[in-house]
Amino acid sequence: MKLKVTLLSFLGLGLTAFAQENLSYQKPSKSILDLADYERAPSVSMDTKKEYMLLSYRNTYKTLDDLNQEELRLGGLRINPVTNISSTVTYITNIKLRKIKDTKEIQVSGLPSNPRISNISWSPNDKKIAFSHSTNTGVELWILDVASAKAKKLTEANVNANLGNPFTWFNDNETILVKMLPKNRAALLDAKKDLPTGPIISNATGSKSQNRTYPDMLKNKNDEINFENIITSELYKVQLNGTATLFKNANMYAGESFSPDGNYLMLTTIQKPFSYIVPLSRFPLKSVVYDTNGAEIKTVNEVPLNEIMPKGFMAVRKGKREMSWRNDKPATLSYVVALDEGDQANKVDFRDEVFLWNAPFDGVATSLVKTPQRYSGVIWGNDNVAIVSDEWYDTRNTKTYLINPSDLNKKPITISDRNSQDIYSDPGNFETKKNQYNKYVLAIENDNAYRIGDGFTKDGQFPFIDEFNLKTLQPKRLYTSTYKDKKEDLLEIEDFKKGEILVQIQSKNDYPNYYFRNIKQKNSLTPITTFKNPFESIKNVSKEVIKYKRKDGVELSGTLYLPEGYDKVKKEKLPLLIWAYPTEYKDKKSAGQSNQNPNEFTFPYYGSFVYWVTKGYVVLDDASFPIIGEGTTEPNDNFMSQLVDNAEAAINAVDALGYINKKKVAVGGHSYGAFMVANLLTHSKLFACGIARSGAYNRTLTPFGFQSEQRNYWETPEVYNTMSPFMNADKMKTPMLLVHGEADNNPGTFTLQTERYFQALKGLGAPARMVILPKEAHSYVAKENILHLLWEQDQFLEKYLKNGEETKTPKNL
Repeated sequence: MKLKVTLLSFLGLGLTAFAQENLSYQKPSKSILDLADYERAPSVSMDTKKEYMLLSYRNTYKTLDDLNQEELRLGGLRINPVTNISSTVTYITNIKLRKIKDTKEIQVSGLPSNPRISNISWSPNDKKIAFSHSTNTGVELWILDVASAKAKKLTEANVNANLGNPFTWFNDNETILVKMLPKNRAALLDAKKDLPTGPIISNATGSKSQNRTYPDMLKNKNDEINFENIITSELYKVQLNGTATLFKNANMYAGESFSPDGNYLMLTTIQKPFSYIVPLSRFPLKSVVYDTNGAEIKTVNEVPLNEIMPKGFMAVRKGKREMSWRNDKPATLSYVVALDEGDQANKVDFRDEVFLWNAPFDGVATSLVKTPQRYSGVIWGNDNVAIVSDEWYDTRNTKTYLINPSDLNKKPITISDRNSQDIYSDPGNFETKKNQYNKYVLAIENDNAYRIGDGFTKDGQFPFIDEFNLKTLQPKRLYTSTYKDKKEDLLEIEDFKKGEILVQIQSKNDYPNYYFRNIKQKNSLTPITTFKNPFESIKNVSKEVIKYKRKDGVELSGTLYLPEGYDKVKKEKLPLLIWAYPTEYKDKKSAGQSNQNPNEFTFPYYGSFVYWVTKGYVVLDDASFPIIGEGTTEPNDNFMSQLVDNAEAAINAVDALGYINKKKVAVGGHSYGAFMVANLLTHSKLFACGIARSGAYNRTLTPFGFQSEQRNYWETPEVYNTMSPFMNADKMKTPMLLVHGEADNNPGTFTLQTERYFQALKGLGAPARMVILPKEAHSYVAKENILHLLWEQDQFLEKYLKNGEETKTPKNL
């Protein structure tokens, strides 16, 4: 039976400003529909030795029926209480295998009918692949034998995937640790039927804490009971023959991690009390190490409820954090402790200290290194080599250090000290490889490590591989991609001695495909995949990255599309569409750098305006919109003036090429980009109309920070008020299409933001249209909604941009 749904759409245009439409789902015009309704290429997963590849097929879109399922929203989770898996999962609908050296794809046999596959996990020896299959009543565990390409079911539909991946491989390649629903699990409480036994009460203790506006929090005692119910599991050891043995009794298991040698297992459980103001990641936690028989060895960490946090992006909680196994040792835990009590306002010489703790944890942990800035990660190498990184958001600084884990008398050596936003100076990321424990460690060959870089420069993108000598600390360039008509991504080094690397190559019209390249043999390129371009209808459109300057001299860029057959000599004046997203910077140099590559495959999707190049529009996609605050000045102190300057520079740049009618320019954006659109239409006269999707328009509703703003409302009320389109709704006179998902799950962009802003615009007589997409979260996934969205945007642009309909202020009826 065909699903028929009515889309609720409010109209606020012209004399019908107070009318309401009841409109069925629509589809966009043929040129857009042909691009939007395509078949998605499979995703690719390869084994460690690059002998086999798994091809995973998904539907291009979900359906509204997929979204129309039972759902619980608790503690930041959105789960299906019937199937016990996230309600947001995008399922794989088919899988195939292929030997990488062959071209023949092998259909995996034994799969369930109408597969709904997720949580794919290769075994440590790459001979098996575990995956989950969701039935109408629950989640099953399945196993795939790679050599025979045969799949079989291991468990019934009683796997608990509510907290994500529900299983972990033992090192023996024959056993899987699986979260199962408790056999005596109680029924969920029905909030509509189970009456509360008292009011909802929360207390403020007097301690300051700046918490963002998190979605889907617990709200009452019933929520607490249901939350505990859905995340509680029993742990079973499941053999590949399907035999299941209880390993651990029911608990709220939130993390399972084996030591590299496989002899220890660290289990992390969620504890009480729960919170109504922060998500489950900040609930109390307890980590205990067991042996593989389940005997308790040591409680290694206990974390209290974390509702109170200092202000700032570099604030962290007190106590042990980031506890994990050291990859190059059999059974050693590492963890970090804040030396500034987690408060970035405290002045200290060192922010963090890293500790090592050897199993069976009888002795005390030893200090490994102290970091001047906030610790951000480690790459373990061997007894004498590890790479440690730290960072500081306020300065955008990041440093990388070479340390000797076996000699604490040797001071860390700084090998990189740079602005994290300065992409032209990025030395690349260190390459890793699997060791004897099947864990990834720093790849070291003859005292050399290796770095793979994106290779962004002022002249374009040229990815590279450097050999980095760990004794001299000097890099040596081994390879630089020289393509000017293609884009090459260097993915990983497969054989360091032979010089074989895995790459992905694409062009404007060539779909990204995988290849083996030998950097020691000129032009040695072996194709692995041959995926075709599903968007042939736009292969002849003009595409280029244009660079231009803002009036204060800041370099800007954007990817410019012109319709097929556009005559650059006659230069017909066409309407212009700009799609953008503001980004904060601390210096003009970094803000002026470009990471756009004209050779990137042109992949039109609902999150851009590229579709409209087929309908006679000029499109400037991903236009630079930097917001800069140098020194002690915060970027948002001058947000509005820079926002308008960015827009003006973009329009002038395309106009200088002679392609557009400056009176027919529209701007669009999603999320923070929607916030940008509303402000541009309010505070400038540059645009004929705008499209704002899933944005936040009243910053007083996000009083403890938003986007990259760390200050709270009471510190800088003028910033919050000035930047809020809602506060300036009386100034907005330009036609605007407001779109929002009915079930937005993004912090700060609750659907209420669009609803209240539209009500203000409507009441003040502004020309606006609001469309609420049923069942959608922050990103849109249902085919019915996406196609209707494209229709709405097309109709809106045709009316208020292409045809240039004059906007009249509606009269009160």
